[in-house]
Amino acid sequence: MTAQHERVVIIGSGPAAWTAAIYAARADLSPLVVEGAGSRTMIPGGQLMFTTEVENYPGFPKGVTGPEMMDAFRAQAVRFDTRVITDDIVEVELVGQPKRLVTGRGEELLTDSVIVATGANARWLGVPNEERLAQSGGGVSACAVCDGALPWFRGQVVAVVGGGDSAIEDATYMAKFAGRVLVIHRRDQLRASAIMQQRAFDNEKIEFLWNKVVTEVVGDDVITGLRLRDTVTGEESTLEAGGMFVAIGHTPNTGFLSGQVALKPNGYIELPTPWRTDTSVPGVFAAGDVMDDHYRQAVSAAGTGCMAALDAERWLAHGGPAENGAS
Repeated sequence: MTAQHERVVIIGSGPAAWTAAIYAARADLSPLVVEGAGSRTMIPGGQLMFTTEVENYPGFPKGVTGPEMMDAFRAQAVRFDTRVITDDIVEVELVGQPKRLVTGRGEELLTDSVIVATGANARWLGVPNEERLAQSGGGVSACAVCDGALPWFRGQVVAVVGGGDSAIEDATYMAKFAGRVLVIHRRDQLRASAIMQQRAFDNEKIEFLWNKVVTEVVGDDVITGLRLRDTVTGEESTLEAGGMFVAIGHTPNTGFLSGQVALKPNGYIELPTPWRTDTSVPGVFAAGDVMDDHYRQAVSAAGTGCMAALDAERWLAHGGPAENGAS
């Protein structure tokens, strides 16, 4: 059976992917979205599917849950005749034309252009109750900027786990809202830049628990505390806390690309031209957290989804496939 030939295939289903689909559909490109099959740590809709309240996305003055927002994004894309496959892409051939994609069920897709918007997975500690309370809105999060201003955390004792720039940025941010911020780090010195460290050391609300690791999050419906282990002495202790922010990094979902697109040293997709979404492969574009290792916000992801769709549309309109090996 001959595979259907698409104009643009969008891989992913977060804010970047659905925004790209909306723009591509309105440009009469009849986009096909491969939204993912889902796993333990990532489901169609991306990281927002694990976020209970979103209060920093424009247009929602009363806030909105992450799943509600993604349902609305998806519905708007489908309204303009975007087609959707609920599966993963497991194999790609991106150089030349047409690009070839293979789904987890073995379906072959041929396309002139591809927008990669597969996002990034937050790294978790892997301790009991952590992900359960994160997914239920129980006071555990991997994004302080997303969730930290929620009323629940105001005046609370909150923990930030990590020792790099992200952790110290999160701690400094949370000091605006929390009563006390405890930075938990497995070593006795931080990896963060000197200026970031000094800001945290100078903030009277921020304290440091050195040589400690979290072994369990305590709480049924909401977090009430943490169990810790000293990495030097092995001593166990319990800490009361009304929130925990895990800031040990993210892993971009780029493994399926099999090295065919240039990546940064940290694994995120590299964009050779500033303010463009073109990747190292003509006809392949990237949007959202899969290429953004700096902002990682829903609104910035949506913006780059718009950019990727416009870039793909212009590339197609200017004979991109013909110039890059289409027969």
